Amino acid sequence: MWRGNDRSGQCQYTFTVPSPIEASCSQTTGPEVDSLKARVNMLEVTVDRLTTAYPGGTHAAGGPPTAGDRGQSEFQEVLNRVMGEKNMLQRERERLEQELESLRRRMNEMKREIEWLRGRQCHPQNAMAPPSSSMQGGGLMRAAGSSSWQYRPPGFQELKATVTEVPAPGSDGSTGCGDLISVGEPVTHRKADNIEGKYGVWMQDPEPVSPYGSNMIWRIDTIGSDVRKLFGYKDMEQLSKGFPSKVLLLPEQVESTGATVYRGSLYYQRRRSRTLIRYDLASETIAARRDLPHAGFHGQFPYSWGGYTDVDLAVDEQGLWAIYSTSKAKGAIVISKLDSHSLEVKKSWETNIRKSSVANSFMICGRMYTVASYTAPDTLINYMYDTATSQGKALRIPFKNLYRYNSMIDYNKAQRKLFAWDNYHMVSYDLRLGHQHAI
Repeated sequence: MWRGNDRSGQCQYTFTVPSPIEASCSQTTGPEVDSLKARVNMLEVTVDRLTTAYPGGTHAAGGPPTAGDRGQSEFQEVLNRVMGEKNMLQRERERLEQELESLRRRMNEMKREIEWLRGRQCHPQNAMAPPSSSMQGGGLMRAAGSSSWQYRPPGFQELKATVTEVPAPGSDGSTGCGDLISVGEPVTHRKADNIEGKYGVWMQDPEPVSPYGSNMIWRIDTIGSDVRKLFGYKDMEQLSKGFPSKVLLLPEQVESTGATVYRGSLYYQRRRSRTLIRYDLASETIAARRDLPHAGFHGQFPYSWGGYTDVDLAVDEQGLWAIYSTSKAKGAIVISKLDSHSLEVKKSWETNIRKSSVANSFMICGRMYTVASYTAPDTLINYMYDTATSQGKALRIPFKNLYRYNSMIDYNKAQRKLFAWDNYHMVSYDLRLGHQHAI
């Protein structure tokens, strides 16, 4: 196809198309020719519109902007917005691919565990009884002169327990500490406005420092390549309405959903590093920074849902904690007590539960609790590790993921609640703490 001006100066398009069935042209009119003419007319109209919109490319320097300039500016703005959304979706796709790979690894681990369990030899139910015809305690016994086995109830009293609920912390100096007994139903406070808030972290300082009070709520949306905005709300009502009273731009980018706030400072992990940052909310400056020794980061040892959740910071009655893993621990959860001023590690504990096998964790009274699933609507808090005794044990405390994608769970000692971010939604859970007494 050729394009050029004719003798009168009008733009003219010329092209040739060989006929697949005709050796010569028998006519110069017909539906095919009419269709081609219509297409040429459409091209001429399009060219005419472009020429009218941008008669001279850009307007002369110092001259007023033309309609074409405004159209081009609007087009560029729309293009930039579309490209931004495209890049965000691309990052989301990469994150989902990482999660898929993590799930595949977990599935392979489960298959190996199943094969191992199948290979174990089980003791038959009718195993041989000891030679004596009488047994201390319960079990199988054979009556004299009989070849049949009979079950005799155990000769001990079954242990039972009562639970004494612990009151909330009071002015008398009591910590209100106890074992986690139950978790209430999730209460929804707000839904995020856009895809940046699919995952996030929201917090309330349990020991606030002026100029911010105890009702102040802080929030970070964590989707994006430049996560630095910290939103502040003067109370829960303003959070539910979406009216922030403060917006801070953090000097360093935030990695994932492991941030927390304590004694007037925001604590978070710097993006793509094992560096921890203490950001003073009053002066709006970095007050301290320190590497968490040997900690995995940026997808080395995340929770089962992925999201670069390698380092999870937490606050309880005993202060500031870091939950993470290292190459030396081979993916098992490591708990470290941190100095809240300098971020120095004061003491560490290595558990025997893999970080990638749990969905999330939180600290209460020096005990770490883990959640089994981030998507199952009815899941369990399935494990507890006590730093006071350096011992862990399995649990079965019901826990609900109302919106089926829980990416952040943190304990607030002042409110005695769990704060969580569940698939765009900011939710909280009431807790019951108590002491178990054997009777």
